[in-house]
Parts: sequence; C-alpha cells; structure tokens
Amino acid sequence: MPARLLYSLLLYLLLPAILLRLCWRALRAPAYARRWGERFGHVTPAGRPLVWVHAVSVGETLAAVPLIRRLLHDHPDIRLLVTTTTPTGSERVRAQFGAQVAHCYAPYDFPHTVRRFLNRVQPALLIVMETELWPNLLHACARRGIPVVLANARLSARSAAGYARVRALTTPMLASLTRVAAQTSADGERLQALGLAGDKLCVTGNIKFDLELADELRQRAAALRAAWGGPGRPIWLAASTHAGEDEAVLAAHRALLARRADALLVLVPRHPERFDGVHALCRREGFATLRHSQGQPPGPDTQVLLGDTMGELLAFCGAVDLAFVGGSLVPVGGHNLIEPAAWGQPVLSGPHLFNFAEAAALLDAGGGLRICADGEALAAAVTKLLCDPGRRAAMGAAAHAVAEANRGALDRLRDLIDPLYPR
Repeated sequence: MPARLLYSLLLYLLLPAILLRLCWRALRAPAYARRWGERFGHVTPAGRPLVWVHAVSVGETLAAVPLIRRLLHDHPDIRLLVTTTTPTGSERVRAQFGAQVAHCYAPYDFPHTVRRFLNRVQPALLIVMETELWPNLLHACARRGIPVVLANARLSARSAAGYARVRALTTPMLASLTRVAAQTSADGERLQALGLAGDKLCVTGNIKFDLELADELRQRAAALRAAWGGPGRPIWLAASTHAGEDEAVLAAHRALLARRADALLVLVPRHPERFDGVHALCRREGFATLRHSQGQPPGPDTQVLLGDTMGELLAFCGAVDLAFVGGSLVPVGGHNLIEPAAWGQPVLSGPHLFNFAEAAALLDAGGGLRICADGEALAAAVTKLLCDPGRRAAMGAAAHAVAEANRGALDRLRDLIDPLYPR
C-alpha cells in the first residue's frame, strides 16, 4: 500500500481523537471551540490572484511578519492569505495586519479537506514557514502545479531523525517543494540527506534577525519601563516559559530578592491556558504578584508581574534589563533568542536549544548569551548580571552586535520567492 494512502487512512481513523482533542483544548482555551469549519476547508472563496502564507502559531507568525510586510509593499495588487493552526497565531495575524490580509485556519491534512480548501482559495503560490510539511497538502499542490516555497526552513537533528523513520512519506514531500530557503547550511544538509534535490536549496539565513523595532514599539517599551519603576529598578524577563520551568525561574528570583529587594520579575508563560495556573503558583510560593491584564502598574512591593496578555512580549523585551528565554530548561528546544538580542539585552537560556541551535551558537560565540545548565545556574547568572551594570551592558551590546551582523536573510528570501510570484 502506498505510504501516503496508508497515512490518509490512519488520519481518518484518528478523526474522533482529533475532534476530542479540539474539545479538550477548548476547555482550557475557548477559542479552540470556534471556526471548526475552516479546519475542514470551509472557507470563503478568493476573488483574485492570491498568495498563501502558512504559519503555525505565534512564533512562526512573528517570523513571517517582515516577509508579509515586504510582500504587501512589493505586490500591492496580489491578495495575501495567512493561515495558522492555533487561536494565538490567529490573534497575532489580526493584530499585526487587520484587513490588509485574509486569514483563516489551515485545513487538516485529510485529502477531501485539502481538496475543498484549494478549490475555494485557488492559491497561485504557497509559502510555508519553517518546517510545516503535510503529505496530502504538498501532493495536492504538486498535482495542481502550485509552487511551494519552504521559507526560513529549519530542521534539527532530532526532527531529521523523525522524518527519516518515515522516509516513504518524507521523500515525496520534499520532491513536491519548488524551493527551500534554509536558515543554515546544517539545516540544508539534513534536508538533502532526506531526499531534497540540491538545485532546490538555497541557504538564506534566519529572517528573525531582520526584526524591525518600530518607533511606536520603542515608545511602548519606554512607557512600560517607566510604569514598572524606571531605570533604577532591576527588572528581568522570563519569556515563553513551559511547565517545569516556572519553579526554577521563581527560585532564581527569590535568590535575586535576597540581594535586591526591589527587583521585579516579568513572567510570561508560553501558552495562555497556563496563565491561571502560573498565577496560582506565584501566589502559592509567597510572591506579591500582579497580573498585567489588570491594567495596573506594579507597585514598589510587587515582586512578580505575570504577563498574561497576548502580543506584548516584544515590547516587554525592550522594557527590562535582561531576558531569560524559556523552553530551554526543559527539552522543548528553546524559543526566539533574537528578539531580546535585537533590543540589546543580555540573553539567558537553559541548555535545550536544538530549535535555535545556530542563533544560540552565534550569540554564545559573540558573548551575548549565557547558557545555564539548571535553575541554580540561572539564579547565579541573573543575580550576577543585575548586580553588575557594567557586565550587563557589555553583554547586551554583544547580543545587539550579533543581531545586527546577521541581518539580510529577508532580502535573500524575497529574491528567491519573487520569480515564482504571480504577475
């Protein structure tokens, strides 16, 4: 039996579990209970030439923002559709672009769902962010002659090993791609080892380095800093934390408070459904905690500010003295190290950085990143840096220098995409 047919049959058998998972997620995040029709291809038909950009969630959406802005500027006559798979990604698209782009959820990879979606949308080009590969979708695009670009592609050694175990599915998927813009040569080599043709590959760098910090964003960050206590108060950010990390972060903050009683921790869990649980944890651990969503500035006695709103993390990065990036003390693979570096902040992380290995290596070599083996090492690093302004400033300047030196991927990606753009 052909691998893709077997995959499709298994997918149909799993449909009840997929629906149950949606219901379960809706209990914690009610937005998952809405717009189910879009996930099965029931979307509004497009009325003119359309380019489809697919990003999974918040991280991929934010990575795609500079590219989408460039495409809107260069091709104002072409309509853009941006899809995500999560409500948080959907909120980011709407917040960033409003009515400038169309938006819906991406279809599940059932053959009939993909067929219905493509019949209604009729994209002239599909741009997939990072490594979101689906067998039926790519097969259907290839049959219809729709070019597919895998943009800002990354593939860790762990993910490559997983794809290698299903090579009968992986090789046809890679053959269906028109162009691949890889972040690093290592990513490209792993994709080629799985069957990607060399003439389809271009190493363009990581477009996350092309982050633009607009004046409005800088003003927002300055306003936050002033509201949180101004330049005299030591403030650090724990961004995108996962279960198992919050306790270590709070322990590090407790150690800092022993040296600087006025210190403030801005704690931002990765997933909104964890906001309430992390708030309860902070209170249970005895910290004077304020939720940012309450709209009140933290007082001098506030020890933890819980970042329980969406879309403000980038501004938070500019309002603090240093940033710890989560998903790294637990084996998630890390999150975006570049955002705090672009602000000139010292960057701290745990050891699990396989999703951002190249950016981590560059920042580490340049002196802008401190990798902490565990919570105890994190506590020592936070305390040392926040009690030593000179060391902190030097490390922040080094992080900023690395971020600036690695810009340019967006131009290379645009040059790769442009010949495929509908005219």
